[in-house]
Amino acid sequence: MSKRLAKKATSRAPGSSAQGRKNRDERRIENLVAMALELGSSLSLPELVQALAVRAGSMFGARATAVALAHGDSVETIMLHEQGSKPSRYLQSRLTQFLTTFAATMHDPICAVSGEDLLGELHALVQWKSATIARLTGTDGELLGLLCIADPEPEIAGDDLRLLQAFVRHASMSLENSRLFSRITQASKQWAEIFDSLTDFVVVHDDEHRVMRANRTLAEFIGARPAELIGIHMRDLLAKGDRMGMQPCPFCLPDMDNDEFVHPVLDRVYLLSTSRVHGALDEGLQTVHVLKDITDRREAERRYRELFDNVQEGVFFSSPEGRFIEVNDELVSMLGYASKEELLKIDIAKQLYLSPQEREQGYETLNPLEELRHHEASFRRKDGTLIQTLVNAFAVKDAKDKVIQYRGMILDITDTKKFQLQLQRERDFNIQILNNTQSMILVADTAGLISYANRRCYEAGGYGQRDLVGHKLAELVSIGDRPTWDSAFDVALLGDPVDNLEVQIIRGAGLVGTFSVNMSPMRGGQEVVNSVVVVMTDITEVANIQAKLMNTEKLAAVGQLVSGVAHEVNNPLTAIMGFADLMLENPTLPDGVHQDLRVIMQEAQRTKEIVQNLLSFARQMPPQREPVDLNAVLRRTIALRSYDFSSHGVDIIERLEEPLPHIIGDAHQLQQVFLNILNNAYDAVRETARRGRIEITTTRENDVVHVGFKDNGPGIVNSERIFDPFFTTKDVGKGTGLGLSICYGIVHAHGGEIICQNNAGSPGASFCVKLPMIPEIYRNVPESRSKAREKGR
Repeated sequence: MSKRLAKKATSRAPGSSAQGRKNRDERRIENLVAMALELGSSLSLPELVQALAVRAGSMFGARATAVALAHGDSVETIMLHEQGSKPSRYLQSRLTQFLTTFAATMHDPICAVSGEDLLGELHALVQWKSATIARLTGTDGELLGLLCIADPEPEIAGDDLRLLQAFVRHASMSLENSRLFSRITQASKQWAEIFDSLTDFVVVHDDEHRVMRANRTLAEFIGARPAELIGIHMRDLLAKGDRMGMQPCPFCLPDMDNDEFVHPVLDRVYLLSTSRVHGALDEGLQTVHVLKDITDRREAERRYRELFDNVQEGVFFSSPEGRFIEVNDELVSMLGYASKEELLKIDIAKQLYLSPQEREQGYETLNPLEELRHHEASFRRKDGTLIQTLVNAFAVKDAKDKVIQYRGMILDITDTKKFQLQLQRERDFNIQILNNTQSMILVADTAGLISYANRRCYEAGGYGQRDLVGHKLAELVSIGDRPTWDSAFDVALLGDPVDNLEVQIIRGAGLVGTFSVNMSPMRGGQEVVNSVVVVMTDITEVANIQAKLMNTEKLAAVGQLVSGVAHEVNNPLTAIMGFADLMLENPTLPDGVHQDLRVIMQEAQRTKEIVQNLLSFARQMPPQREPVDLNAVLRRTIALRSYDFSSHGVDIIERLEEPLPHIIGDAHQLQQVFLNILNNAYDAVRETARRGRIEITTTRENDVVHVGFKDNGPGIVNSERIFDPFFTTKDVGKGTGLGLSICYGIVHAHGGEIICQNNAGSPGASFCVKLPMIPEIYRNVPESRSKAREKGR
């Protein structure tokens, strides 16, 4: 595609005349002179490229010339100069692609191509017959660009070729210099931008202390443009005080400490850096001052130092070898040293810790974040006394992940430890008192939820671990006493104590006991009640004894009254019954009179029975002392009422323990007790709409036989008065109120106990008769003897 033009160095362009050559030579000389002048001036790179294209076209009579600039292996910028027309962008783009491809395959410095060798589309666009392409290279052989001369007149050969070679060398050198100049200019511009963009103050002055350059930051601080500061004396650059008034440069003071400069008016602190450099163009030595505003940093350091020295904890920086690097005053005082310098000299492992191993063990517990959290350690003060401390520290590492420092805080917790120990002792003492007292102690919040229960609650109360804490305290109180309980609890929440409140408490096994309750409010930080302490004392036995005593006194008083009344009533009643019986034997009386006499006899007999009950109640006859089989007595008693039970739909459930030990007592009196309780249960279950149910049980517990009667009736309203004489819950005419009083006396005469309570968790009431078992000396009495005596009765 290309030909070496050196082969045509001796050829001449045919048909050229001497006059034409003369004109051409003159034109070339003019272009050479003009190009030399242009290249000697400070042309920018685009201007230089354009000048090269124009001069090359004029010197070689070219139809068009193009100069392409290389960037690596490709051509990026092209200047196309075409006589008589302005080239289009598309043409320039196509020519750029062609020259990029041609440059990759071009091996000779200057090559000639014909129009047919050009790319098809490009040839159709330019209609060039031939073109000469020359490489523009730098001193190191780097490709700087390509010069393309289209249709030169005459064809380049011989002297023209040598002229082209000289032009190419000159153009390459100029292009390289222009590129270098452009880079220097760009670098200078970038340096100037960097210089002006610095936030620090930068000023340059000569030996006469005249400003040669100042950055934009300093100029804006002064209130001028950078160019306006050039040439002024350094003395006049900043506002000054008297101290610097006679100095030629405020920043060149020989006695300035720590390279810091304090503005005398603005009271700003600057870190000053000064250097001497050689200026360009033989400007001599220049002084460069760089001032960095460190006022905020110094203020932060001052505040940090104040915080460091005044914090209540001891602060330290220490080396891995065990020496303090920096400590605050609090640590010096904490460890009992006279000065910071004295503390910095000690060996931490040997003089501060009780042993070097303790320090090693402490720092071995550093967590993965290289932190020591809440580590308790004993330290030795200067006077040898020990203090308890809490250490928080962390490790500081260098770029090689090696520990270079430990930094942390030390808190003296000696007094806290003593206080904690005292609190622990008091707490243990209080816990021992709470757990060993005979009272049940509970704490409830304002919602009535139990938050604490002492050991007595679980031991004596029979509650499980999950029955108390978190549950409502009122759930322990029997249903009948809950209104009273709620009112008392509200009083305690208002801040007033409640003393000696007697309520029925349901134990863990469902049993009900009588407790004396005291409530004491507990107040929080603002004297607001946040919880209530409840102390429950079991007074069930005391209440029973008091009830028995009161009942005994009542029975004694009523017995005396009833005994006298019964004797007075019995005498006329005997006469009434005697005369009525005689009149019934008179056959002459009409049948109507006989009927009336029978009514008189029936009511008189009923009155006699009442009198007999009164006498029995008043006399309280001692029972017969014989072995009694309670199961047999119960079965005979149930048989007496079996017809009534079955006819009225009342279910009788017998749960009698077999064999049941005998007791010593009177079978007839005990049958009277059981029949009375059974009759009351029968009357109670018939008051409800549900099917009646009476459960009768016998069990033995230690040396006591328990006989239980449990019904599903409406329950008892005043169970505490149920054994009082003449107290009855039945309608008028249906009961005398003496039945259960007589039962109470009979059971008490047998050395036993009778208890009445409403059922827990179900309707109805329960009666329990407790009788002592037969002593050991009677257990060998033949059962037949006991049965014979019962039969004889």
